[in-house]
Amino acid sequence: MEIVKSSSAGTLDSCDIQIRIETNEIGTNEIYLKSVVEMQFGDQIKSLISGVLDKHNLKGVTVNAVDRGALDCTIKARVESAVMRALGREILEDWSVIHHDK
Repeated sequence: MEIVKSSSAGTLDSCDIQIRIETNEIGTNEIYLKSVVEMQFGDQIKSLISGVLDKHNLKGVTVNAVDRGALDCTIKARVESAVMRALGREILEDWSVIHHDK
């Protein structure tokens, strides 16, 4: 997929993360992280961000993340929101976290 505009999600409040997504010229994904817990959890945070990008088959994007101690679920939610905004698909049919088989 290809992003249609730069986007962001999240805040700089304690226990949150601010995510900014934009296209880049190099064609690969880049993740820049500034975090109060970077020494302990930086690799995990980058892995979570990368996982959401991979889920949407995004290539050639730069993610700037400023973390203030967000939990994994918050990180995923903020990246997911920024990605949906970047793709121009802010309203989805199913935002639920539980999927039921029919």
